[in-house]
Amino acid sequence: MNTIIAAVAKNNALGKDNKLIWHLPADLIRFKKITSGHHIIMGRKTFESLGKPLPNRTTIIITRNKNYKAEGSIVVNSLDEALQIAKIDENPFILGGAEIYKQAIKIADVLDLTIVHQDFEADVFFPEIDKNIWKETSRQDFKASEKNKYDYSFVTYNRK
Repeated sequence: MNTIIAAVAKNNALGKDNKLIWHLPADLIRFKKITSGHHIIMGRKTFESLGKPLPNRTTIIITRNKNYKAEGSIVVNSLDEALQIAKIDENPFILGGAEIYKQAIKIADVLDLTIVHQDFEADVFFPEIDKNIWKETSRQDFKASEKNKYDYSFVTYNRK
């Protein structure tokens, strides 16, 4: 099973200038809990925005640069290659960025999304979710709070 995990604004915004646009501690806590112990697949720009491999996860970086090196990570040149390596994990997670999501949404089994109920100015966006292909299977809604500045939802979609 391959899972795309992402935090997405109401207008499908993902980020701007290779950074997240918002800060939701609840999303970060959930992300750590869900992805710990698994393979995480991401593009080079996403990896560089993190700055280092995340603890207790096997980091696979996709880049076209054949000479790219990242200590503590596995570097590959395609999503297919990343998925081949991650096959030993029953549930690898695909972390983006936008180009990787665009490729992965065609083959993923699950979308695990944090929906931030606000529009944001962005330069990268999550692909449209085709309701003919994806079925919402769970949702938890939360109101903004002192710690989490925006209303948000944890939403899971499964491929029909």
